[in-house]
Amino acid sequence: MSVIEIESEAQFSQLTKEDSNRLIALYFHTPWAGPCQAMNAVFRTLAEAHKSVLFLSINAEDHAEISEIFEVSAVPYFILIRNSTILKELSGADPKEFVTALNQFSGESVAQSTSSTNGAAPEAQPEQKEESPEALNERLKKLTSAAPVMLFMKGSPSSPQCGFSRQVVAILREHQVRFGFFDILKDDTVRQGLKTFSDWPTFPQLYMNGEFQGGLDIIKESIEEDPNFFQNATQAEA
Repeated sequence: MSVIEIESEAQFSQLTKEDSNRLIALYFHTPWAGPCQAMNAVFRTLAEAHKSVLFLSINAEDHAEISEIFEVSAVPYFILIRNSTILKELSGADPKEFVTALNQFSGESVAQSTSSTNGAAPEAQPEQKEESPEALNERLKKLTSAAPVMLFMKGSPSSPQCGFSRQVVAILREHQVRFGFFDILKDDTVRQGLKTFSDWPTFPQLYMNGEFQGGLDIIKESIEEDPNFFQNATQAEA
């Protein structure tokens, strides 16, 4: 099935309600975000491979009301839903992670149907098992740079699973900071790897432009010392 471009909130509601029993993949994007350019092609390729899944593409800025429903604060952003229940949320341009989640919840594998595709999908299969320290380090570099501001937290912004994560999300929203996030509870390899990668044993962890900034206490201190902390930090490497 080809990707359906959402043109209105009414169309979105109709499609998600009438096909609620199907697995639905939501892809939030914007024309100006560089990482979205590559993920556009990946999303279309996966739509052709997974015929049983409904693929919906949503311009996050043109359809802010839909973005707000799912609390989308950074793009690219993927959500898998079924029966109006969110199964998985992913932020950032990581095709392998999205493919793994898609295979998990659809019960399909694209390995047999991607011989003529760009190869992004089948590569995801072996990475779930043993991952070398070098490969993990490279994956962490990509994850921490997936958005200008990346929060590694317990749970999601819409459903934090610890008080510290909830507080950092509140701080980011208070300062109107757009951020991507990664739920460390859903990937223990990333959770343990980040402790070494950042030389920091606890979560949440906040990264800006791929650089570790600290946990809750350090972020609070940084804001006290510099009220424009977020603006200055994100522009430092611009």
